[in-house]
Amino acid sequence: MTESTFSENQDMTPSRFQANSPLDRLRRRRGVALGVSGGTSGAARRGLRRSFTQEEERLLKALVKGEQDFIDSPSFYTKDPERKLFEDAPAVRKPDASWYHPVMDDLNAGRGRMPKTSEQVILTGAEEKVLFLQFNYARYRIGQIQDEVRSSETGKPTHEQCEALLRWYRKADELREQIAETNLALVLAMAKRTRMSEVDFADLVSEGNMALLRAVDKFDCERGFKFSTYACRAILKAFSRQGMKLSKYRQRFPTDFDPKLEKSNHLEVKRSEFKSDAAAEVKRLVTENRCELTDIERTVIEHRFRLESPDPDEKPMTLEQVGQIIGVTKERVRQIQNKALEKIRTELEHQFMGKPKPEAETAEGEEVVQTDPLTAQASLN
Repeated sequence: MTESTFSENQDMTPSRFQANSPLDRLRRRRGVALGVSGGTSGAARRGLRRSFTQEEERLLKALVKGEQDFIDSPSFYTKDPERKLFEDAPAVRKPDASWYHPVMDDLNAGRGRMPKTSEQVILTGAEEKVLFLQFNYARYRIGQIQDEVRSSETGKPTHEQCEALLRWYRKADELREQIAETNLALVLAMAKRTRMSEVDFADLVSEGNMALLRAVDKFDCERGFKFSTYACRAILKAFSRQGMKLSKYRQRFPTDFDPKLEKSNHLEVKRSEFKSDAAAEVKRLVTENRCELTDIERTVIEHRFRLESPDPDEKPMTLEQVGQIIGVTKERVRQIQNKALEKIRTELEHQFMGKPKPEAETAEGEEVVQTDPLTAQASLN
């Protein structure tokens, strides 16, 4: 065996074991093989290239079929732009968006949730330019690879092109998220300043966040303006569109959804009907004297509760006024009234509610609490 053959076998032996290892077989079962065109290396032909997951497969199909837009810049066409834009560029501070919970905060108490000035990242114009150039260059590279795939004979990307598409897409998504999180406080501040009482605060913040993301995609840093200048106008336009949309909706549907309107009032209706029937029964019992009331007791009940008064607005007499009519003290009138109310209650429970009558009558002078049915009759009159 020659030295070259030995070295070749020595190189292939670990690769063969790595390709057939349980971990690699598990990855191949979970992964989805992407149909790629030729041009792969020898290691890739031996099955050593990385297989793509289902999520990556779907993403790659969308990237290949789609068309990536970007904001062009002369710096993309200089010599070695990747090194100048990424390696030689100064580091940009990343924001901390853990404070951002606008939907959970009340509009009036939400000021306490705003980040402190020392914690909030406020980028300079130069730092913003670095981020936007990197973001648009990543999208520019995606567009370049898409053009290369479409111009190829097979129309399918190679494995290296798939890896490059995923790498630049993740880089662009990371930079877009960083720019948006840096300017979240801008959306929250403008939503609190906007006086639109007809629009819910959470909907307002949501529309502002969507407008902020669209502004990130469309902003041209080469014109020399700060991103906040461009984003503020985009956010205000989004607020205005949301207000006009809600206004048109309310013209068709004047009332909002109110859970109270969906609540059943069956129990209240039944209770009101029961009170009305009980009051009518009490009036009939007193008028026909089915409770065996004495003349004095009927006089006290009629004057105290105005059961036979033609005027419903006429006020009932006090205990002292009734006592002056029948010639007794107001304490005696109260005792007579309680005794009469006890008779009415017993008869009402027997006839109207079906309860049996008690064998022993209430002793004269015993205090009986005024019942709800008679109170209902007094309220009706």
